[in-house]
Amino acid sequence: MKILVSADMEGATGVTWPADVLPGTPQWERCRAMFTSDVNAAALGFYDGGADEVLVNEAHWSMRNLLLEELDDRVQMLTGRHKSLSMVEGIQHGDVDAVAFIGYHTGAGAEGVLAHTYLANSITGVWLNGVRASEGLLNAHVAAEYGVPVILVTGDDLTCKDAELYAPAARMVAVKDHVSRYAAVCRTPARTAADIRAAASEATALAVRHAPVTTGDGYTVQLEFDAEHLAAAATVVPGVARDGERRVAYTSGTMYEGIRTFKAVTTIVSSAVEEQYG
Repeated sequence: MKILVSADMEGATGVTWPADVLPGTPQWERCRAMFTSDVNAAALGFYDGGADEVLVNEAHWSMRNLLLEELDDRVQMLTGRHKSLSMVEGIQHGDVDAVAFIGYHTGAGAEGVLAHTYLANSITGVWLNGVRASEGLLNAHVAAEYGVPVILVTGDDLTCKDAELYAPAARMVAVKDHVSRYAAVCRTPARTAADIRAAASEATALAVRHAPVTTGDGYTVQLEFDAEHLAAAATVVPGVARDGERRVAYTSGTMYEGIRTFKAVTTIVSSAVEEQYG
């Protein structure tokens, strides 16, 4: 049994504001340890539950945040940027039985600690086939296309509520309770590690591949930005068209194509953001 852990940082224990997740800051250095603790707890729980292999895919910012030396020796970690499927890289090879979303958060335009979708700002909303989409929802659809279930989600309490929409059978662990985008009531690393490990152990029973989920109508993604020129910039990507003054949309036949186009759009848009005015 092989479990893929997609590890993001905004939803990690103790994380509440931008400096906590911005590589190079003193706060980031401090929070890396708590982020690593969450991920290691999930891995230990999966091993407790009978998993044979755990692959951790670094999914935050530079994708070089976790402390490899603090992980259980059985764990393997995929670190670094420029991966075909970004946050769920590794799921496409046919040997993953389940995926866990550790340290996740709610989507752009929604309530939640450090809520966003791929870009820290600039994007004010994302919709997949008309449903407001977090990174979790987008990645869950990619996983479903490969027959891989989402079995564990950790983050703030609103992230767990969001996960009920795309992974209702998964185990959920709230490591903090949302107060505002930059504030939360946090539990200690010792407590969250215990909670995550227990939930992961239980979740291992859900690691059963299913038939790939596809839709004949494809996947339509809409993105809304905080400035008109960003929508214009996004249309450089083939297939992406204006869908309003600050909106664009595109349709892909598969979520593999859909998430790759999404990645291209966000890369182009981030390069079009100017200092101060955005």
